[in-house]
Amino acid sequence: MELTTLDYTVDGPIARVTMNRPAALNTMNKEFWPEIIEVFQAIDADPSIRVVIIASTGKHFTAGLDLGWAGSNSASTEPVDLGRARESFRRHVRTMQESFCIIDRCRVPVIAVVHGACIGGGVDLITACDIRIAAEGSYFTIQEVSIAIVADVGTLQRIPYLLPQGLIRELAYTGRRFPVEEARQYGFVNRVEASHDAALAAADAMAREIAAKSPLVITGIKNVLNAGRDQTIEQGLDYVALWNAGLLQGDDLPNAIRGQLSKTTPVFADLKA
Repeated sequence: MELTTLDYTVDGPIARVTMNRPAALNTMNKEFWPEIIEVFQAIDADPSIRVVIIASTGKHFTAGLDLGWAGSNSASTEPVDLGRARESFRRHVRTMQESFCIIDRCRVPVIAVVHGACIGGGVDLITACDIRIAAEGSYFTIQEVSIAIVADVGTLQRIPYLLPQGLIRELAYTGRRFPVEEARQYGFVNRVEASHDAALAAADAMAREIAAKSPLVITGIKNVLNAGRDQTIEQGLDYVALWNAGLLQGDDLPNAIRGQLSKTTPVFADLKA
């Protein structure tokens, strides 16, 4: 695939997705949104991939939406029926939302590695990930309020599962910086490392640990956790019972038990394409 805003590589069971527009602070331009979908479609189609690491380049993780592109996109002077124009814009926003929904739905865990600033759309992106590792000195900003936008690409829908309501409302109403030290106190990030390189190394070690587990079980855990956001406890219990009843039929369970009893590391087959 030809990519202009991202680098995509596969290292054994680990896929690495790296935002690569450092001179533009990795802002999310017109090309970014379809490219992230294309990359995650490729990930979902590759049964050898067991974990994804999303990282970035340059001084900051991302400054969020490319305001130059966003401004030009909304500045059309072509006469058009207002209702049709607004319906077209609704579809445009839904397309952008899909760029992060596909990360949320990804069948394997996704680890975000944040350094520097993570602003606006960057918060939308990392809240769609399973795990967040950050470098010291990094910070997060729900910036949309400062440019008169209600954040509309996923932050307000996903962050309530990660932070307390009062804090969310403060951050969303004020647009203030949420420094990584404060974020760690609330569990928004899984860990904080001394540098960007150290954060990448920590993500790599975690990814390899996850990749060594049964991929069938890992995708089951993610599926059950995601489904549970929209279910009562009773519905969630029934769902996981049905999941395990359907999928605990193969070789992974006895393979894992043998490994535990013999103190050896089991090797699990990839999922089927």
